[in-house]
Amino acid sequence: MAKLVDFHCHLDLYPDFEALVRECESREIYTLAVTTTPRAWARNHELASRTKHVRAALGLHPQLVHSHGADIAMWERLLHESSYVGEVGLDAGPQYYRSLPEQKLVFERVLKACTRQGGKVLSIHSIRTASAVLDMALDHLDLQNNTMVMHWFTGTPAEARRAADMGCYFSMNARMLRSSKANALVKAIPVERMLTETDGPFTDGKAGPARPGDALSCVEGLAGIYGIPVADMQRKIVGNLLAMLKRTSQ
Repeated sequence: MAKLVDFHCHLDLYPDFEALVRECESREIYTLAVTTTPRAWARNHELASRTKHVRAALGLHPQLVHSHGADIAMWERLLHESSYVGEVGLDAGPQYYRSLPEQKLVFERVLKACTRQGGKVLSIHSIRTASAVLDMALDHLDLQNNTMVMHWFTGTPAEARRAADMGCYFSMNARMLRSSKANALVKAIPVERMLTETDGPFTDGKAGPARPGDALSCVEGLAGIYGIPVADMQRKIVGNLLAMLKRTSQ
């Protein structure tokens, strides 16, 4: 059994990629190595397949759709090789809003492909698009045979409750907990649906860019909000992970 969970980390963007995979394995950190384009899949899959605790996810990041949207065809061809999908989703931030129509076309293809194959766990980006992501999932994703994990969720507490009612899980990181709105958002999410992440190297850890082991900081923060001992929170997160994977037969 894993000792810690980092359910969203860009391992291939670290200069010591291979060493970091070995570190996750030796420290028993269940780590989801997300990718930003399907072109990164082969190397991530190769390294992760040698481990017990690292899993690679096949992704096409919404922020890259404007330049890599055509890669969706490659993504679809590779999907049968992966039980994990990520990073995928929508981003309506100022820098990416103009590509939103194309993002929606790509995301629809992602959801439909997951529905055809089933048994997928999706790590989903939803900046300023939580309701749109959930609407599209209801229209195009078989929610009985696939599981959505809302990565770095920035929606409202009401949107979080809606996502939870749809069966979604949530991966939180320590940086998210510094927000003034963190308490209300976390308390809107059932503790049974909570996972931890770092989104490294895009967040800070104790010694530079966050590494999977820094997910412990988020465990500590969540323990404070939920009012549970840190050790119990850590066991709960691992238990949530196991329950989610069992649900989708991973």
